[in-house]
Amino acid sequence: MTEQIKRPIIAITSGEPAGIGPEIAISAAWRLRSAIASVLVGDAAFLAMTARAIEPAIRLVALSLQAVRNGGIPDFPADQVIVIDCPLTVPVTAGQLNVQNGRYVLQTLDIAIEGAMQGWFDAIVTAPLQKSTINDAGVAFIGHTEYLAEKTGTPQVVMMLSGGDSPTLRVALATTHLALKDVPSAITFDHLSRTIEILHQDLQQKFGLAKPRILVTGLNPHAGEGGYLGREEIDIIAPALIAAQAKGIDASGPYPADTLFQPKYLERADCVLAMYHDQGLPVLKHASFGRGVNITLGLPIIRTSVDHGTALDLAVAGVGHADYGSMIEAIKVAAQMVKAGSANALTCSAHTGLQASAVSRASDVSPETPATLPNASPANGRGEHSDGNG
Repeated sequence: MTEQIKRPIIAITSGEPAGIGPEIAISAAWRLRSAIASVLVGDAAFLAMTARAIEPAIRLVALSLQAVRNGGIPDFPADQVIVIDCPLTVPVTAGQLNVQNGRYVLQTLDIAIEGAMQGWFDAIVTAPLQKSTINDAGVAFIGHTEYLAEKTGTPQVVMMLSGGDSPTLRVALATTHLALKDVPSAITFDHLSRTIEILHQDLQQKFGLAKPRILVTGLNPHAGEGGYLGREEIDIIAPALIAAQAKGIDASGPYPADTLFQPKYLERADCVLAMYHDQGLPVLKHASFGRGVNITLGLPIIRTSVDHGTALDLAVAGVGHADYGSMIEAIKVAAQMVKAGSANALTCSAHTGLQASAVSRASDVSPETPATLPNASPANGRGEHSDGNG
C-alpha cells in the first residue's frame, strides 16, 4: 500500500475585500486542492457567497479562530477548503474601498502570521491589499514586507520577486518602499552586507540552492562610471561584496543595471540584487507580470504573494474576469519552499546526528590517540558544511 503524501498547509489571506483578492484566493485554493491544503483567512459568509458565484461545486468549511487556537487545523479532505472566519466590519461593495474595513484586512494578516508562528500553517500567501485604506483607518502601513518584519520581530528582511520562463528570474531589492531621494542614504555597508547574507542563506535553506550565485547592481548610471557619476559603488557596494566573498558567498558586482539583465549574464546567476524598487522590478514584471511571485526573505516563516494589486475595476465587473495565475504561482512557490526547507532540516538533522555519533566514538579514544571526525577535514575547504546549512 502506498503511503499518502501529506499536503502542505498554507494560509491564504483574502486581501482587500472590494478587490479581486477574495476571488483569486478561492479560485487558486480550489484548483490546487489535491496537492496543497489551503486555509483561507477572511469573512466566511462573504467568501462563501463569492465561491458560489465562481463555481457552485466549491466547498468551503468555516472554522472559528478560537477553535483553531484550541486545537489547530484539523485534517480535512481534498474536496474541501477551510476558512478561518474573520468577520468584516461593514458590508462590501465590489470596487468601492471602505475605510471601515481597513483594520479587518490587517486582522486577516495577523491571523495568518499567528498561525505560521504557532505552527498551524507551513507557509502564508497574501492576496493584494489597499495600503491607502489601512492608513486612512489610522494604522501607519508601508507594505506587507515591513509589516511582517515588525510582527515577527525580524530586524531586517529582503524583498525578492521571481518569475519568467525557465530559468526563473529572481530579483531581490536592497531597499523597498522608499522615496527615490531617500535611497542613497539607506544603502549602508552594514545594511547591504546583511541583505546579501539573508539572500544567500534563504536561497540555500528555502530554495535548495547549495551555492547560490548573486549578481549585484550598482546604484548609479553605469555603476558610477568610476566615481564620476557617484561614489556609492566604490565606497559601499564594492566593500560589501568583498566582505561577502570573504565569507564564502558567491556575490559579484557592482554591475551597470542597464546592461545586466541580459540572458548571457542571467544564465549564470540564481538571483540579481538591485539597489531599489524601480531599478529591478520593471524588468521582472515585464518578463512575468501576472505570473510573478513576491517573496519575503529573512523571516522565521515562509511568505509569498502575488505580483499585482487589488484591480478594483475588475472586481466591479464581477467574478470571472480576474486572472489568478500569479496566485497559483505564489502558492506553488510557497509549497516548494516548504519542501526545500524540510529537506534542508532533514539534512541538518542527519549531519547533527553524524557529529553526535562521531563525538561519542571520539570520547572512547584515549587522549594519546588523535580522534578525527568524519568529513571534517579542511582539505577541500568544504566538509559537511559545503552548503552552509549545518
